[in-house]
Amino acid sequence: MTASEASQGPMSSAITDATLAELAEIAARYPEARSGLLPMLHLVQSAQGRITPEGIQACADLLGITAAEVSGVATFYTMYKRRPVGDFHVGVCTNTLCAVMGGDLIFERLKQHLDVGNDEVAERRPGDQATVSLEHVECNAACDYAPVVMVNWEFMDNQTPTSATDLVDDLRAGVEVSSTRGPRLCTWREAERVLAGFDDGRADDGPAAGAASLAGLEIARENDWSAPRADGEEAAR
Repeated sequence: MTASEASQGPMSSAITDATLAELAEIAARYPEARSGLLPMLHLVQSAQGRITPEGIQACADLLGITAAEVSGVATFYTMYKRRPVGDFHVGVCTNTLCAVMGGDLIFERLKQHLDVGNDEVAERRPGDQATVSLEHVECNAACDYAPVVMVNWEFMDNQTPTSATDLVDDLRAGVEVSSTRGPRLCTWREAERVLAGFDDGRADDGPAAGAASLAGLEIARENDWSAPRADGEEAAR
């Protein structure tokens, strides 16, 4: 099977009654049901692996809007995928800072290593335990750790072409990998379920902010600085 054929992926799972019930549960969280569309689309991706016509229609029916309106949202945001995604979706930041720090080199190396283009799933090799897809992404607001790679939206900081190829090899081989500022990496579908608002119990696993992110706060504390309040009074330190 070629990389192109692999990118088409397996048939998507059907929308089950259980998924429909959870979609309705999401919509019920909001005063205006249609405000729940973004997490509903994440749940569709968790259930089906991507955004499908069936998933679009299910959201439209539950919200009382047209499939065209749902499709307009699903095609506007790049986090919603119309084509299959790997078990681990690897995003390489190629925005300005990450690019000049090596992001462009990382992305080119991974394209060659995985034999894929942008937003494609690499061919599954004999012995692989998981599939990997690759995408170049815009700024992830993690410039203090550039160049940054994300796996299913979790940070992998200070990457190099070598560390990035080692990372995808470990993911394909089924090796347990943890984010540099978060929990153990879960699968794409598991991550999408969390983004739909269903807690997986791992929110506090792993480190949070790192030293580079906290440098400004430490300088402020050392100099006894504080931010002004909106009413003009000095903020509490």
